[in-house]
Amino acid sequence: MSAGFEAAHAVLQAEVDAGRLAGVSCATLRHGELIDSFSTGLADREAGLPIRPDTIHRAFSNTKLFTTVLVLMLAERGHWQLDDAVKRWMPAFGAVRVLRRGATTLDDTEPLQSDITIRQLITHTSGLAHGVFDPDGLLYKAYFATGVRGYQTTLAEQMDLLAPLPLSSQPGTQWEYALGIDVLARLCEIATGQTFGDALQTHILGPLGLVDTGFVLRPDQVPRLAALYKGDLLDPMKPGLERLDTTPWPDAYVKPVPRQSGAGGLVSTQADMLALLRQLMPGQPSALLQPATLAAMFVDQLPAHLCVQFPVPGAIPSLGFGLGGAVVRRASSLEPTGAVGELQWGGLAGTHWFINPVNGLAGVVMCQRHFGFWHPFWFAYKRQLYAAAGH
Repeated sequence: MSAGFEAAHAVLQAEVDAGRLAGVSCATLRHGELIDSFSTGLADREAGLPIRPDTIHRAFSNTKLFTTVLVLMLAERGHWQLDDAVKRWMPAFGAVRVLRRGATTLDDTEPLQSDITIRQLITHTSGLAHGVFDPDGLLYKAYFATGVRGYQTTLAEQMDLLAPLPLSSQPGTQWEYALGIDVLARLCEIATGQTFGDALQTHILGPLGLVDTGFVLRPDQVPRLAALYKGDLLDPMKPGLERLDTTPWPDAYVKPVPRQSGAGGLVSTQADMLALLRQLMPGQPSALLQPATLAAMFVDQLPAHLCVQFPVPGAIPSLGFGLGGAVVRRASSLEPTGAVGELQWGGLAGTHWFINPVNGLAGVVMCQRHFGFWHPFWFAYKRQLYAAAGH
């Protein structure tokens, strides 16, 4: 195991040596079998604790994969179809309005042209915004002012705050990374009659034995929670890390809070993430989803003129979006040829996952660097990984 992956490991080691990562681990599967595993650096620099496969990480947006899988499971069980309108379960979303282009106030709106669907929530085409990446925007300010992005409200209460606010665009017309995954989490609560955390436990975490994934740590788990560090947000290649002990809020994951965010609230480990990925590889036995549903996850749901995009780095035409993550449409400066067809995403602190049904590869990279999502090391690592795997 791990023979030939030295160049991929060297990418990660260089980040630790340069002081851009405190520690990082990775693991790769081929057709469900572990073919590479590597850990280097520290989970907690101040305490001198090494990073390990059982280190617990703030999953942030890796949470979205768990949420999407639960939504798909409930669809298979007849609770809904993906093109159903959300207003069927939450009528307030049928009366939402849409900001006019160039609007300077929240009341400069127009009516909905079509209803928000469950599929649009999954694929970030619902017209909802995120409230993180555009600090000068109207909805950024509104999400924080109203408590939409807070943690002291339940999902049900969050929906009551979110539904009166306008959308940033008409549903289905734009791709914008959004809080729609929290709306999905609330739908799961309505369908199951459970809190979102309990629904995840019943349908995914418990059946797969994911004992280190959840919203709140048990006391015996706390020592394994990695410290979170901040790099330079404007210059991601600049060395130097600052410890963050109160991010995303004081005592996060140690003390329970009302919000169980489907968009970003879980902690998890490398081992638990791998166990989930094994269930999502088409052609492999799955205790979670039927073959047709698994296949659909990897289908680009976006029309050709839409793509993944962020304020930085802008539009990325080589990336579409499937059911749960970005789909690599074609090779680019970011993605090697072997990654075409891959489904992948990551979390704010650098927990990344990918699944490639074309060549049977899947894997994770786990670190705790804020901001670590799509940091340059991730793409450099993947280029070497695919080269090592013969793709």
